[in-house]
Amino acid sequence: MSGTGTGEELGAQAARARALALLRIRSRATAAALLPAAVAVVLLVAAAQGRIGGGGWDAVRWAVTACAAVVLLGAAAVSVAIARARPAVSPTVPLTEQAAPDLYRLVRDLADRLGVPAPSAIALTPDCDSWLEDRTHRSAQPVENSANRPAASGGRRHRAPVAPVLVIGSPFLWWMRVAELRAVLAPVVAGTGPAAHPDIAAARRFVRGLDGAVADAASAAPGRFTRLRRLPRGLVGWIARLLLRSCRGHAAAMERGVAAAASERAQAVDYGLRIAAQEQVGLAYAGWDRLLTRVALPAWRMGRWPSRLDAGVVSALTELSRRDRLAEGFTSRLGERPACDLLEEPGVADEAASLLAARLFHGGPAETGPDWSPVDWQQYPEEVVDRKWRTEAARLLRVLDAVGVRPAPAGGPDGTVGGVGTVRAFGAHGVDAVGVAVPTLARVVEQLSGPDGRGEELAAGISAAVAREEAAAPQQPPAGSPASSDGDALDFWGTDPLPLLPLQPPRTGTELLADHVAAMVCCAAVDTAGAAPGLDWLDGPALLVDGERRADLGSPVLSLVEDGDAGPLRCWLASVGVRTDKPVRLV
Repeated sequence: MSGTGTGEELGAQAARARALALLRIRSRATAAALLPAAVAVVLLVAAAQGRIGGGGWDAVRWAVTACAAVVLLGAAAVSVAIARARPAVSPTVPLTEQAAPDLYRLVRDLADRLGVPAPSAIALTPDCDSWLEDRTHRSAQPVENSANRPAASGGRRHRAPVAPVLVIGSPFLWWMRVAELRAVLAPVVAGTGPAAHPDIAAARRFVRGLDGAVADAASAAPGRFTRLRRLPRGLVGWIARLLLRSCRGHAAAMERGVAAAASERAQAVDYGLRIAAQEQVGLAYAGWDRLLTRVALPAWRMGRWPSRLDAGVVSALTELSRRDRLAEGFTSRLGERPACDLLEEPGVADEAASLLAARLFHGGPAETGPDWSPVDWQQYPEEVVDRKWRTEAARLLRVLDAVGVRPAPAGGPDGTVGGVGTVRAFGAHGVDAVGVAVPTLARVVEQLSGPDGRGEELAAGISAAVAREEAAAPQQPPAGSPASSDGDALDFWGTDPLPLLPLQPPRTGTELLADHVAAMVCCAAVDTAGAAPGLDWLDGPALLVDGERRADLGSPVLSLVEDGDAGPLRCWLASVGVRTDKPVRLV
């Protein structure tokens, strides 16, 4: 790679120096494995020529020969493990050139401007990041021919390094404009230059092979001969781990040098626009995070996955632009051509990325089914929000029954708002004509209010109920299983389970109870006050009263749950016109 500036030259030189250090580690490991064999050969030749013999030399000769055989077997096992290792690759959605010819053309033009090789392929990731990923270890070429030999060797045909795959964050395609995407991808694509250097490519293959060997040794497949395999697998894993530990510092420094060289080379391409585009990267990340945690996660927990997450992030960021005065200028960009226009079928790519996001962040299956189906944004309020509220309200009432909380006897407080009267077929104290408990909000408020409120007991019951339901849910196979090799050349993950990346920490019992009480209030508002479920792009499920979102429910609910003070909630219910004595509809 020819340097175009001092910074690039220094970064490239540092990367090559660290790559050579990694290759020297590989050479030293090979030499250490061959040393006992070399000593054994010398002793055997000397014995054959009569130079040594008798006495203790025979014992030494056979001991060294046996040691050499053991070491060679161990070295062969490690070499095979490295060669056959399947290092982890990022779960992505493959994007063929037929599906995105304009995007491939943009990337190739960018590579030409930078003077570097074009990426071998493009893939999408459901995250706000972009990078290059070496996937030569998954190709049809045997890894043994390249992972364990010097960069240049006589007598063998040199195989040129395959360019890495360009992985692009799918939210970027929907939120960014075409010029902004090109500016953001410039330093990433520039990294294909260092990747083409034989020393750097060989060093990367060696490190990735070690990483894959360590992972393979750590995941012993269950079976009849697991105990017999445990010792050799453990030994191979220990050796690979030892080598990997010695490579860690050099590998990190090599990648820093590669990044520095690529960044310096990209300075000449859209530099001014890249500064503005980086602001859009931060904004896209903020909107994507809120969309996943507050909008997608409630749907995933109910067995539904929003099928247009990338389109949703545009709506979320547009709403953020509307609310935030600092972001007012961002809406003017929406008149420019979005980067998703570079795809032939943006909706298909969005759906595939949305399903992959659900698998990554929630652990859902790879295909739709009766308990795992897509949902459009138009259906979200009715099929997710309303169902979520009624499911949580039903769980809260089951916990009330389980902990022995019964409705107040006749003659007690009615729990209604403003003295509202009874309803037909039900009494004012939460029981029907034969004394069976009915699902009313008044019953919940009564048990949580006052100094004798049973908030802690109900919070513990809710936590236990949620834990039981999660444990009883169908479990996916454990993450980290080997990927199938029968699928598309780029679709490495196929239907295999993915490593789970949780979006939120576990919720406390008080938080769960507050969510369930709020859900009960929302159900009562929908059933008795004409409210409706809605969707807020930044905050998720929302209660709409007269077509306007009511975002002031959280504080009154917390006062009831944490302090036993029902006053603020009763005032809120009165302002909306909710009848707490009316039964709510449950799922």
